[in-house]
Amino acid sequence: MLEKIFGLQANKTNVRTELVAGVTTFLAMAYILAVNPLILGNAGMDSGAVFVATCLSAAIGTYIMAFVANLPIAQAPGMGMNAFFAFSVVLGMGYSWQAALAGIFCSGILFLILSFSGIREKIITAIPHSLKIAVGVGIGFFIAFIGLKNAGIVVGNADTLVAFGDISNPQVLLALFGLVITLLLMMLKQRFAIFVGMVITAIVGLVFGLSEMPTMIVSMPPSIAPTFGQVFAGFSEILKPEFLLVIFAFLFVDFFDTAGTLMAVASRAGLMTKDGQIKNGSKAMVSDALSTTIGAVLGTSSVTSYVESMTGVEQGGRTGLTAATTATLFLVALFFSPILVIFTSAVTAPALIIVGGLMAESVKEIDWIDQPTAFAAFFTIIMMILTASIAQGIAFGFMAYVLLMAFSKRIKEVNPIMIGLFFVFILNFLL
Repeated sequence: MLEKIFGLQANKTNVRTELVAGVTTFLAMAYILAVNPLILGNAGMDSGAVFVATCLSAAIGTYIMAFVANLPIAQAPGMGMNAFFAFSVVLGMGYSWQAALAGIFCSGILFLILSFSGIREKIITAIPHSLKIAVGVGIGFFIAFIGLKNAGIVVGNADTLVAFGDISNPQVLLALFGLVITLLLMMLKQRFAIFVGMVITAIVGLVFGLSEMPTMIVSMPPSIAPTFGQVFAGFSEILKPEFLLVIFAFLFVDFFDTAGTLMAVASRAGLMTKDGQIKNGSKAMVSDALSTTIGAVLGTSSVTSYVESMTGVEQGGRTGLTAATTATLFLVALFFSPILVIFTSAVTAPALIIVGGLMAESVKEIDWIDQPTAFAAFFTIIMMILTASIAQGIAFGFMAYVLLMAFSKRIKEVNPIMIGLFFVFILNFLL
């Protein structure tokens, strides 16, 4: 049955590999179950209801990705977007959280229209090959930076922006142990090195009292009633013309975050077609858009494809069975959330660092001889890291590409869609 649904043999994988990959992906992104309720709670939303909405939206969205697009990509409410939702739209602009959910819902509908209309494919095709590679490399550096930050190896500094962390901190030492043990397993050609490394690190954390021992194993999930369906109560507030900017911001980040993640994961997993298209890319974008609208109804911010899916891909995940496994674990997490406390940021950070390093190796495919392309690729990569945003990195790099091609008197070589995106990005920055 699984072979018929997911085509395991055709994708050179098997059930065991896919299951391990799915568990690995879940562990790498399970932090969202704790972080999302905390952030959206600042907007006045019920944290317990948001926890349930996070689990359900992640499970439903990832199941859709699994069975519709057959890709090893997990979905959940996106980091960054939840902060924009809470601190900018609600606390900053003064809209209710119900109105913000309505904005998310509308952006999801617009995303669906873009996906069904074929515009998405045209945009992806218009992007030069080197910039597609740069997006993947940039995401690699970005998630490696997140891993280093989560591990405490890199910390904030008022004078230098970032600095080396406190090496004597037990949590930093645990993360470094996890990094070393995982790299050792990789050098020994252990197929499931990342997953095994996380499990070993979690056990060591428990032994030395660096991870919290769960006080209970099973607990009933809170009620979702405080947020479920509240999106419809917010539509009366979004009729103001200025709210269109909020919807555009939600759509902009969701579209380009998703496009960047899909390109990076599909490329790494060998799921790109010969003409540079993502296998089942249209279905993947539809899955993402549907998940965003469903998430808004449940009561959470934009649901998007997660770059942490790369951890599962590196464990051999190649089909929707990986995603289906991750989705199932999000449902299980509703009742077994106390166990998740042992997989702290120090435990999962090494996986992000290593996956980032693996993604960075594609940098050799960028055309570094052609200066406009080289500098555009460079800006794409560096700005993803320094702005902590995949979408902004893409915008900056793509704008640089059009400008540099124009300065080189080669504007005729640029796809008209890239020129159109240039003005869209300009509008986004101005607004």
